[in-house]
Amino acid sequence: MAERYSSFSRGGLAWFLQRATAAFLVVTLAFHFFLLHFYNHAPEITFAGSMGRMEVPAYWLTMVLFLGTATFHGVNGVYNALVNQGISGTPKRVAKWVLVVAGVALFVQGLRVSFALAGGSLL
Repeated sequence: MAERYSSFSRGGLAWFLQRATAAFLVVTLAFHFFLLHFYNHAPEITFAGSMGRMEVPAYWLTMVLFLGTATFHGVNGVYNALVNQGISGTPKRVAKWVLVVAGVALFVQGLRVSFALAGGSLL
């Protein structure tokens, strides 16, 4: 029987953060689906409504935390999938830094959009 391999060290920080972000994402996705798919229906969602929601500090903070955890969870998951497939050496280091730069760029752009929707600006 083949032995199971994972790049996550069970009980390590990366292992914990991947699971903690998954739990947070499940909760915030449930909130998102309830608010934007059941409470409000697709034809009722407008740009002005999105701006109004983002002007509420608690909603804005929730969405920024959602952005951060989703970005980390996705980038970390892709990196560990590559490691599990056997990437090592220089390609592993390149993949890591490409993913870090892409993750930071995605997060910064998401922050810019969230500030713009909330009526402010970032950069």
